[in-house]
Amino acid sequence: MRLTGAEIVVECLKEQGVDTVFGYPGGTILNVYDALYKHSSEITHILTSHEQGAAHAADGYARATGKTGVCLATSGPGATNLVTGIATAYMDSVPMVAITCNVNLPLLGKDSFQEVDIAGVTMPITKHGYIVKDVNILADTIRKAFAIAKSGRPGPVLVDITKDVTANQCEYTKMTAAEADQRYHAAAKNDMTEEIEKAVELIRESKKPYIYVGGGAVISGASEEVREFAKKVDAPVCDTLMGKGVYDGRDALYTGMIGMHGTKTSNFGVSECDLLIALGARFSDRVVGNPKKFAENAKVLHIDIDAAEINKNIRTDVSVVGDLKEVLNLINARLQQQEHKEWIAHIMEWKEKYPLNYDTSVLSCPYIIEEIDRITKGQAVITTDVGQHQMWAAQYYKYSSPRTFLSSGGLGTMGYGLGACIGAKVGSPDKICINIAGDGCFRMNMNELATASRYNIPIIQVVINNHVLGMVRQWQTLFYGKRYSQTILQDKVDFCKVAEGLGCEAIRVTTKEEVAPAIERALSLNAPVVLDCIIPEDDKVFPMVPAGAPISDAFDAQDLGAEA
Repeated sequence: MRLTGAEIVVECLKEQGVDTVFGYPGGTILNVYDALYKHSSEITHILTSHEQGAAHAADGYARATGKTGVCLATSGPGATNLVTGIATAYMDSVPMVAITCNVNLPLLGKDSFQEVDIAGVTMPITKHGYIVKDVNILADTIRKAFAIAKSGRPGPVLVDITKDVTANQCEYTKMTAAEADQRYHAAAKNDMTEEIEKAVELIRESKKPYIYVGGGAVISGASEEVREFAKKVDAPVCDTLMGKGVYDGRDALYTGMIGMHGTKTSNFGVSECDLLIALGARFSDRVVGNPKKFAENAKVLHIDIDAAEINKNIRTDVSVVGDLKEVLNLINARLQQQEHKEWIAHIMEWKEKYPLNYDTSVLSCPYIIEEIDRITKGQAVITTDVGQHQMWAAQYYKYSSPRTFLSSGGLGTMGYGLGACIGAKVGSPDKICINIAGDGCFRMNMNELATASRYNIPIIQVVINNHVLGMVRQWQTLFYGKRYSQTILQDKVDFCKVAEGLGCEAIRVTTKEEVAPAIERALSLNAPVVLDCIIPEDDKVFPMVPAGAPISDAFDAQDLGAEA
């Protein structure tokens, strides 16, 4: 049948099973929006307040569901407003297809109104980018975009379409998503037998193994395999921000996060182990600290789907390139039950000696997080922005399943969480979805409350309000002689009035006694709610490792007190 380019876009979305898109219309993409109007019963469009919110919502939808997120924007500033969201998805390997439209083909390259080479702008932050100038290749291009976005190590793909292509017609033939995947992404078969045997032998020889779980384990859907593997190896388990929930945070072998704000147990244990097993992790600087001192007593076994990550940051002794779920199935089948009683006992002693702790005499973010964990029974989807609240949310909520902690780990995007929370709730309507944000982050994209209220999306926005840029202030306190340059936010902004003005319920929390009733009321309202929680300005995230220092240098408030 003959269809316009705009109709082909919609039909290709339907082919891929897309049920929701996030976006903001404009002149060059009007034809696509007109086609969406005719298919509104099949594809839900969420109109965000800003294009960056659309990108973050598509990202949150993808992380929460495992599906490919889709966002739409018009040319020029509409397209460039997606850039931060695309980069966020790229750094954290999130499958996303961003569809933008550009000026008519004869106007390209002439500095036309709202013309930007968005494919060129986003080249470093996408798996691939296309600009479609011929309607005859449009369907194949969109199918390729989806295949690339979700295959191998996932990531965002940009499809930019000139406006005349969306109006032109051509013959369209339907193709299923499975057929498209097979045509455009034939997965290469990799014989891993030799590497698997080396990995098993390395594990057998180890006396003090430690398992380090990254975001690749979430993407692979390898949670059950990781848990079986940990029990077979009889090893303690730590994780990164992106790996939260793969291993049950309440399990005895779990020792908490690793890295700059990881637990002392995880940091000391990895520093002392004789074998570090990295599962779908990339050894980022926030995990490694000083690479020359990282796990210096250990051999390193690295399993990852992306060959480019092997030996990029840390030298490995054995590596296996492949899908983590598949690789662990092969290893688990070959590996006999291991036993490391003394090593586990040693780690358990550290867990007892170095628990996470905070000042319980005042209202604090850790207390709020623990109450959220208790009331939701650890079953909520938690999104965060970036800063102290992000670290506290990672430390004090006990994640028991993957895709329940959504946060900007690689790019560290302030303003990410609210849009992501909206996307997560749309994709997982039966889940409780809560965004934890500092007041500095919340200011950046709090306009998305209008999106939540417009569609009555029942999310809970918790603002950890200390009237400062908390993480930056913490660094200024510890390393910059308490010179608080531009980090104090004591002004006249009232977040409860802002929330109510944008159509949401609002509750202010100033004492510990008010926390639980506020959370319970927010849950009962079945509407978007903002909790404005006032905490002290000088609360700090501990443990902490100074930038570039060995992770064995982790210190906390007690250590600082001893030095004083």
